[in-house]
Amino acid sequence: MLAVPRPSYYRWRRPPVRRPRRERVPSPRALAPEERQGVLEVLHAPRFSDRSPAAVVATLLDEEQYLCSPRTMYRILAAEGEVRERREQLRRPFYAKPELLATGPNQVWTWDLTKLRGPEKWTYFYLYVVLDLFSRLVVAWMLAHRESGELARELFAKATDEQGIEPGQLVVHSDRGSAPTAKTLAQLYADLGIEPSLGRPSVSNDNPFSEAHFKTLKYAPGFPSRFGGYEDALAFCRGFFPWYNHEHRHSALAYLTPAQVHTGQAESVLERRRRVLEAARALHPERFQLGAPRVARLPAAVWINPPRDRSRVELDLARARKACLPGITTVRAPRSPRSRVAAGDERSELALDAGRSGAHPLNPTQEDLH
Repeated sequence: MLAVPRPSYYRWRRPPVRRPRRERVPSPRALAPEERQGVLEVLHAPRFSDRSPAAVVATLLDEEQYLCSPRTMYRILAAEGEVRERREQLRRPFYAKPELLATGPNQVWTWDLTKLRGPEKWTYFYLYVVLDLFSRLVVAWMLAHRESGELARELFAKATDEQGIEPGQLVVHSDRGSAPTAKTLAQLYADLGIEPSLGRPSVSNDNPFSEAHFKTLKYAPGFPSRFGGYEDALAFCRGFFPWYNHEHRHSALAYLTPAQVHTGQAESVLERRRRVLEAARALHPERFQLGAPRVARLPAAVWINPPRDRSRVELDLARARKACLPGITTVRAPRSPRSRVAAGDERSELALDAGRSGAHPLNPTQEDLH
């Protein structure tokens, strides 16, 4: 089994032949090369160095001379790379769209922060949540009084230890906030062999799974408009996250719980569901006129920003499954060298939960460390 559709397989073996393009016939109304050169020499003249093409044409008309239209002058200048915005404007750098693929647990984590309203106006508590992309399991969470890279470092240090993450195994995706881009967290990533991934600025759907999880959190029954204090918010989180990991039936996971998917119980649970449906059909076959009922299947892969080219999606899936395709060689890009500088360790009062995936998370501990 190649794990790819048949049309894609044959398309890779016999790629389509590209036809040579016909040369474009120049328009009879176009300027001759000598005329274009003459227009350029006029535009390069010192007296027209700070004039627009429209002003140049008007000046030449007053001198009883016409070379071409202002639009043609702009085309000639653009062909020579001489058209740009004269004023100094902010030119933002290009940010590549992150494309992440997870075919199993602990391959890609995505994390973000959200604010929980406190008892008074302008008072907030900061909730850090780390989510496994494939299983949607909350592998770690923290409730703190501030947003800080040092606190995020504490969270990831404990989470990676609890999950047994090996160097080169994990990609951590986040937005470009102050905590995700903190230097101390980047140093921890380098020490643990974690590959960081950042979304594009001002693009909220580059981190969609964390945003969707926060909606599940804030639309949960019992979520208040404001919390009475830090202990109140902490008590709510201690009840919500065990429920989410072990009781919440996720619609994108064939209505399995995140813990079932994360610990590899998905196939056995789906098989039990299939046997229950078969037993129900055997007992009352007249109620199943369309044949045997189908059990929802767990997605084989989860993407953040899948490529638009369907063949690229299929090829990446085949690579992830280590499928050998004829004529295709998979090469892993070399990792860039990482710094091994140890990060500073500044702590503050926090609540930390990075429980193991196989059981209910450990109770968060509240420490007063300075």
